[in-house]
Amino acid sequence: MTGDGSRQGRPARDIVAFHDHGSPTPELARVVLDALGREPKSLAGLALIDRHSPALRQLCALPEYYLQRCEIEILRTHGSAIAEVVGPAAQLIGIGGGCLDQIRLLISLLAAPWAYVPVDDEREGLLADARLVQQQWPRLWVEAVRADLHASMTLPPNAGGGRRIAFMPGNVIGNFDPASAIGLLAQLGRAVGSGGLILVTVDLRKSPLIVSSAYDDPHGYNRALILGVLDRLNRQLGANFDGRLFEHRVHYDSDRGCISADLISLGPQDVRIGDTLFRFAQGEPLSIDRSWKYGVEDFRALARGAGLRPVDLWQDARGYVGSFLLEVAPSD
Repeated sequence: MTGDGSRQGRPARDIVAFHDHGSPTPELARVVLDALGREPKSLAGLALIDRHSPALRQLCALPEYYLQRCEIEILRTHGSAIAEVVGPAAQLIGIGGGCLDQIRLLISLLAAPWAYVPVDDEREGLLADARLVQQQWPRLWVEAVRADLHASMTLPPNAGGGRRIAFMPGNVIGNFDPASAIGLLAQLGRAVGSGGLILVTVDLRKSPLIVSSAYDDPHGYNRALILGVLDRLNRQLGANFDGRLFEHRVHYDSDRGCISADLISLGPQDVRIGDTLFRFAQGEPLSIDRSWKYGVEDFRALARGAGLRPVDLWQDARGYVGSFLLEVAPSD
């Protein structure tokens, strides 16, 4: 359905509206074919990991995986300070899926927010999370937007009278290399508009051992997330990847602050996507995901490069994770 903002005729406790800005599949096919046609082959930076996957929920429960716990700690400890800056009657924009615990907590902390607008490219997970929020807060104006984070996005009007704040939880920003992250923040700044706010969770630089333990767990949850990218390409693009023919490998480059997750071909093999054939040699890596970590001043500089003003920063007790509040400069 495509909503027009009206609650008339919708099922009880359904969301107000769903704005579908088009299927991402044609664009996905183009960028995937282009990425696999290069040497080395790399899908990193395309944000293809399913953030609604059960494997991610299982991963977040592990003691080694600190990110979600640290983010929740920040919200619980500093939520009143965040809410004071945002003010009443805010329109909350959720960027990226799969972080419903953090979204719910922030909604409960804000002073009478009037609307929640989740934005993601995965239709089913997006709608499921939006409906859960609507059921918990029946009076909240919930509109879901299906959009590609790599493209410009159009948000519903902010009719509540308060500030618009975009929330990017779960180190979503870390899925983008620094240059792409600047572009994403600049694009998001244009979407929220003059005087709007962006709250960004950032995985800060720390001991390589801590980072590697979080991204290479012995239970195989990270491996399942990475192999899930192949399943997504098989499902959405008609590819014929066989995950049994790849080995999962993780490497942390502490100098760059970047952890890479690759799939290593266990032997010579061919993979077909539509009419295009890709050949993998034995031992050839396919880069699936990279997650970038930042120092505090590095990320502030990156935000300024996107035309945003750093307003405040809150961290967990160990300094593993930071929540940066950024402001779009008011227009003259």
